[in-house]
Amino acid sequence: MRKSPAEGRHFATCLKIVAFGAAVNLFATQAFAASDADTILKRALDNLRGDTSLTTGSMTIHRPDWERQVTIKSWTRGKTDSLARSIAPPIDAGNATLELDQNIWSFDPKLNQVIKLPASMMAQAWMGSDFSYDDLAKSEDLLTDYTHRLIGTEASGGHTVTAIEADPKPGAPVVWGKIVLKVRDDYVIAEETFFDQDMKPARKLVTDKIGELSGRPFPLVMTMYPQDKPGQWTRLENSDAQFNVVMPGYIFTLSNLQNPREKAQ
Repeated sequence: MRKSPAEGRHFATCLKIVAFGAAVNLFATQAFAASDADTILKRALDNLRGDTSLTTGSMTIHRPDWERQVTIKSWTRGKTDSLARSIAPPIDAGNATLELDQNIWSFDPKLNQVIKLPASMMAQAWMGSDFSYDDLAKSEDLLTDYTHRLIGTEASGGHTVTAIEADPKPGAPVVWGKIVLKVRDDYVIAEETFFDQDMKPARKLVTDKIGELSGRPFPLVMTMYPQDKPGQWTRLENSDAQFNVVMPGYIFTLSNLQNPREKAQ
């Protein structure tokens, strides 16, 4: 059927819009692919924390013969400061960890005691889970203690995904022999594989679901799998997040760690 002149002009306009959109997407993908590994990882960590962040979610710790769930609220400020506190169930409520200027303190409400932890404890399990203190803090150590290189790209779910290998700098106080990350072109970390000093995979963090929280693409569900313990995993599910919000200074203090004032927020 022959199109009228008006229909023809409309069709041509639609083609131009589609072509323009495709060009923009191609440019964005090419720009991401051209970025160096350091830039990609920095943008990915900024996406997780912002200048400040306040997130709420649940942590499910699964073992072959039992399972338990903990509700967690977390605050971050800048590149290193963070507070993570369990708020439910009652048996776990009040357990908290504060990282401030690369110093770490833990509070156990049952003992009503604040304990300063050595830096080596950052790699230890948090609340018996498969996540470490460092994981919960979303620490910048990945940027400062490792060198990074691009090792490949692939297409997945309509996104360009870049694989990056992070190798420890000489003398860096790190546990892992290397870390391999997969980062989408919207700067969401899709996967992390942690290798031990013998370069064998020790654990893998998989982002199971990605959605939008507070206007940015964000990992809604992440699961950590120890590679040598079949049937064992820990899952984090983020239900709410706020970024770049004004945050009272008292949040990141030892007094607030032990006697929470943030409940008044």
